[in-house]
Amino acid sequence: MSTNAESTLSDGMYSKLIDNERSYLDESDASGPDVQHNSVLSVTPWRGASRQGGQGSYRLASMCLAVLCAVLLISLVAVSAHSRNQAQGLPGPQVAPQNQSEGQTQMQTQSADVAVLTESLAKLHKERDDLQKERDDLQKERDDLQKERDQLLTQTGPQSVTSAPKSAAPTIPCAHPWLQFNSSCYYISSFSDSWEDGQNFCQEMDGHLAIIHTPEEQTFVWDQLPRGHWNAYWFGLSDESTEDDWVWVDGTKLVGGFWEKGEPNNHINEDCGYIVKTQVLERKAIQSWYDAPCSMHWPFICEKEMGAPQ
Repeated sequence: MSTNAESTLSDGMYSKLIDNERSYLDESDASGPDVQHNSVLSVTPWRGASRQGGQGSYRLASMCLAVLCAVLLISLVAVSAHSRNQAQGLPGPQVAPQNQSEGQTQMQTQSADVAVLTESLAKLHKERDDLQKERDDLQKERDDLQKERDQLLTQTGPQSVTSAPKSAAPTIPCAHPWLQFNSSCYYISSFSDSWEDGQNFCQEMDGHLAIIHTPEEQTFVWDQLPRGHWNAYWFGLSDESTEDDWVWVDGTKLVGGFWEKGEPNNHINEDCGYIVKTQVLERKAIQSWYDAPCSMHWPFICEKEMGAPQ
């Protein structure tokens, strides 16, 4: 009984489907003579299949899009959580111990290099500042000495010289900054000049570069000199006219002398004598003479008679 009912229902649906198709065909015929007529079995299933295929493709695309959105959402959540952990100082992915150790060693080495460079730079800045200060101090001292020289020249100019011979001049002590030894006054410059210019300066003050004859005089002059790395001072001895024929500025020839061992050696056309006093305590006053090119700039020692104008 159930089978007959189902068959009757199926026949009714099929008949209804046939009728609908015929109605469709009749409408198609009314639209024009050129329309092609197909059988019911070919037209009806094709239209239904197209509709069902479109709905399936739409569902499949929707499902793929949903899956893609879910994957993107999970990735965004994971990246956000990782970034938040790093910002809060939480441990991130574990680094291999060896790589981590190498990285720490490299950072420590770079930090040490930066510290060394920073310290070296600070030292260089300090040395530069010290040198600039020393230069400024030397310039000020030179200016003061030039001013003092001008004052001395003013005081000892031609207007102050009497017509009486020097032997008749009264004996007076050596005025500052001149130093007295026996009957002579000595002036030790604190600025540098060539041997010839030093001699000219001494002559402007009625003196000359120092002439040293005795060990006592040599020791006195040497004791007045400050110690330094290589403190050199011109005095009044040269062999510019004839090599190895050493002559004082007053024209008298040298007898003996207080040369260092191996001096004078005329190493590079060295024609003028100078005295050296260094920080080496073993160096002796009576072995401190050297020869050097006369154009070199060093301080110098002036000498004049104690009774001469000052």
